[in-house]
Amino acid sequence: MWFDTGAPTDSFYEVRAECSDVPKTRFKIKAGKTLSERRWKAAFSPEGHLDMTRMLSRIQRGGIHPTIRGEVWEFLLGWEQYAKWKELCCQMFPVIGSGRYITAPVITEDGQPIHDPLVLLETNPQLGLVQPQDNGNAEHSELSTSNSSETNKPTNHPPMDKKEIQWKLTLHQIGLDVVRTDRTLVFYEKQENLSKLWDILAVYAWIDTDVGYCQGMSDLCSPMIMLLEDEADAFWCFEHLMRRLRGNFRCTDSSVGVETQLSNLGLVIQVIDPKLHQHLETLGGGDYLFAFRMLMVMFRREFSFGDSLYLWEMMWALEYDPDFFSMYEETVSSGETAEGSKGKPKSISQYGKFERENMKNKIKSGEAPLPISVFLVASVLKEKSSKLLTEARGLDDVVKILNDITGNLDAKKACAGAMKLHRKYLKKQLQVKKA
Repeated sequence: MWFDTGAPTDSFYEVRAECSDVPKTRFKIKAGKTLSERRWKAAFSPEGHLDMTRMLSRIQRGGIHPTIRGEVWEFLLGWEQYAKWKELCCQMFPVIGSGRYITAPVITEDGQPIHDPLVLLETNPQLGLVQPQDNGNAEHSELSTSNSSETNKPTNHPPMDKKEIQWKLTLHQIGLDVVRTDRTLVFYEKQENLSKLWDILAVYAWIDTDVGYCQGMSDLCSPMIMLLEDEADAFWCFEHLMRRLRGNFRCTDSSVGVETQLSNLGLVIQVIDPKLHQHLETLGGGDYLFAFRMLMVMFRREFSFGDSLYLWEMMWALEYDPDFFSMYEETVSSGETAEGSKGKPKSISQYGKFERENMKNKIKSGEAPLPISVFLVASVLKEKSSKLLTEARGLDDVVKILNDITGNLDAKKACAGAMKLHRKYLKKQLQVKKA
C-alpha cells in the first residue's frame, strides 16, 4: 500500500455507499514525501528521543501516512489521565460509559428530572418502554402504562449544584450533534463509535467549566475517535487541540470568541487586498461573519474528511512550537516560575516554518502573532477575490460563492497561499511602522 502512490486516502475513511455527493480527497500518499512508518520509527533515537525537526518538514511537504496518523498527531498536539474524570461523570449520569448516548433533555432548568418516555427509554433501554397505542390490545396498553408508572415513581435525588445542572443540560445537545457528525462515514454506523464520541465530549464539557460544550466541537473531536483506538488517547489529543481553539468558543452575552479571529481576518484582508475589503464592507460583510464556520471547525466542511486531516497536520507542523503547551501547565507552588521547567533553549530549527517567521517578526515588532488559520481563510478569499468583486451584490452572493468551494479546495495549495499572504502581511506591516 505504501508504494502505491496512486492509492486514494479515502480508502482509509470509508464512505457509506448511498452518499455519492461526498467530495473526493485530493491528498495522495507519495513515497519519499509523505511521512511513512519507517521514517517515523527512524526518527527516534535508541533511547527513545524524537528528532521532531526532521519530521516537521516532511509533514509540511507530504503529510502523514494514514496508518500512523493517530500516533504522530499525539506528538503534534501533546499528550497526557482520563479514567477518573469519566468515572465521576458516570456516577453523576450512568449513561456515560454504557455504550449509549442520549438526544433528549434529561433535566429541567431548575435541575428536576424529566420523566418523558423518550428520556426514560434512552437512559433505561433495558425496560423496553413503549408508548401506549390505541390498538385494541388492552393488556399491552396496561402493561406499557404499568412499566411507565413504575419508572416514573418519584425518587429522592440529592440536590445538584449549578455546575452539575448546567452540565446535564448540555448532554442531549451533545447527543444531537454526535448523530449528525460525519454521518457519511461507515465508521459512525456503529453505535459504539457514536457513544465513544459522546462520552469524550461529555467528559470534556464537565472539566472545562469556563467554555463547556459548544456546537462544532464534535467536528473537531471526530477524527481523534477514528485515528486513536484508545479512548483516553483520543480525549487528550482533543483536549490539547481545544487548548489552541477554545478561545473561539468562549461566549459572553454580547460576543463570541471567534469574533476576535474574524476581526483579525478583516485586518489582514484590508492590508493585502484593500479593494476586496472595501467591497465586503459595502455589502455589509465587514464583520466577516460569513467566514465563521471555517475558523470554528478548522475547514472541516470545506474539505473532504481526508483532506481536512491533511490540512490540519500541515497547519500544526507549520505552527509547531515545542514550548506551546508548557504555558498551560500549573506550577507546583505560587512562587515557582515557569522558566525552570523549559530546560535548554530550543534551536529555531525545532519550530515550524510559520512559527519561525512569527518569531523573527516578533523580535522586530513586539506584537503577538496571528494564527495560520486566519491566513488560510484569507488565502481562500484572495483566490476568490475576482469572483467576489464582480458577482457578489449582497451577502447571500458572498455565502454562495464560498459555499461553492466545498470539496474543490487543495489543502497543500491553501497552506502555500496562507504562507505567501503571511509574508506579504508581515512585510507591509513593517513598512507601515517605518513610515
